[in-house]
Amino acid sequence: MVNSLRIAVMAVVLFLVSIVLIPLQLLALRFDWRLRRRLPRTWHRIALYCLGIRVHAHGALDPRRPLMIAANHASWKDIVVLGSLADVVFIAKTEVSSWPVFGTLARLQKTIFVVREEKRRTGDQVNEIAGRMADGEVVVLFPEGTTSDGNRVLSVKSSLFGAAAAALPKDAEDAVVHVQPVAIAYTRVQGMPMGRYYRPIAGWPGDIGLVPHLLGVLRAGALDVDVTFGETADFRPGDNRKSLAEKVESRLRGMLLAHLRGRHRP
Repeated sequence: MVNSLRIAVMAVVLFLVSIVLIPLQLLALRFDWRLRRRLPRTWHRIALYCLGIRVHAHGALDPRRPLMIAANHASWKDIVVLGSLADVVFIAKTEVSSWPVFGTLARLQKTIFVVREEKRRTGDQVNEIAGRMADGEVVVLFPEGTTSDGNRVLSVKSSLFGAAAAALPKDAEDAVVHVQPVAIAYTRVQGMPMGRYYRPIAGWPGDIGLVPHLLGVLRAGALDVDVTFGETADFRPGDNRKSLAEKVESRLRGMLLAHLRGRHRP
């Protein structure tokens, strides 16, 4: 009964908030107001409160531009978590754009949709990402290319860093793109360390429907997530994407495991 009431209240609150913020966001997008980058963060923060997810940030977003965030990916919750901490845009597979509700919200946040199977469109997609970064937007990439179970970092795909290479200014000798690893670790449920029983709540493997997984998160109660902004890797002309991917993967894995094993030091 309590869970059902909580779910109903959450739905009503998010609906009312969306009624207010969506028209404002549409206007902000239409007239290119700076507000278009800030309103999504407000929505994400309210959504986290309704979901009972508490975010603990360690470190800070690199102030330099152009900047790409490379984060590990366990669940749709990662988007809400990162979106609550900074004014960012996400890279997502094109199928997301057709999802009910979530697709609309993604478009309102100016998400960059990519079609990974169509190689002939890769160049255009990379150029769009590079252009957004050149305009000062912080782009979030999930370089594993899929979701994990939340216990580990999967192999990072170097090909997904093509946008970082394309974003390098062509006419500057000191051209550089900053790539900051950000680790997302779901660590506690109802204040207690998350064990094997609750681990499925952290990750969303994809073979479970979105709505059932969302309901599972709500029934679990308060979740704690630790987000660590790691040491930025600078990518310059002539640098190797594979080396960048290895560096990012190593840093992500180290930060994630430190939190999951309770060894993180501020």
